[in-house]
Amino acid sequence: MLLQGKTVIVSGVGDGLGREVAQAAYDQGANVVLGARTEAKLAKAAAEFDPARVAYSPTDITSESDCLRLVDLAVERFGALDGLVNVAAMDQVFGGVSDADFADWRAVYEVNVVGTLQLSKAAIPHLARETGTTGIVHILSQSMWVPATEVMQAAYAASKGALLSATYGMAKELGPRRIRVNAVVPSWMWGPMVQGYVAWTAASQKIAEEQIVASLTDRMALPEMASDGDVANAAVYMVSQYAGGVTGQSLAVNAGDYLR
Repeated sequence: MLLQGKTVIVSGVGDGLGREVAQAAYDQGANVVLGARTEAKLAKAAAEFDPARVAYSPTDITSESDCLRLVDLAVERFGALDGLVNVAAMDQVFGGVSDADFADWRAVYEVNVVGTLQLSKAAIPHLARETGTTGIVHILSQSMWVPATEVMQAAYAASKGALLSATYGMAKELGPRRIRVNAVVPSWMWGPMVQGYVAWTAASQKIAEEQIVASLTDRMALPEMASDGDVANAAVYMVSQYAGGVTGQSLAVNAGDYLR
């Protein structure tokens, strides 16, 4: 198992990718420590794991005290911290720059950039090692490289680009402390959020859901989009010792999107 006996924090645990990352880490032997703003979602997720290997704390990553509390819980409950996967994000702001409400942009940056780095900062003292390495993984978005044509989310894309830049800087800064910092970059990924988008778009356009899915996957090298689980598995690899020599990298999990 990739994470046997290790302890990993996962932020943004709800019904989608965060939950899948927690499951993938758990399946690879990790103790999982779950963070999200909604306690009911955390309790629901935690109930599916062995109580001896899971802990959770309601966490708003824009709150320094919440971040410290989550990290302290991991260390107090399991004795150490070996990895952090930053999934929590704000992606509900739509539109471009010409119609921007920059108060909304600031809110997106506060969560996606400052909040993510705040949780990372809380974890760093416990991740540092004299031997062996630990890992921080940021979940980014392909939209920072190639703007999505279906849904305009300029604030979200720009915030993820900022976090990619931070990934490079953190890898250099934290390397001497044997902390690896990497990013996983999904495109459209099949899970609750995209399923909801497909269903809503098909209903509003009065066409079959299969047509909406085809419009997204036709440009991909593989015949179907990656799933939330595929992205979660990549994150688990990046935080594990199998990626022991990997830092400052961004791994696209996008079914070959834009290769065609």
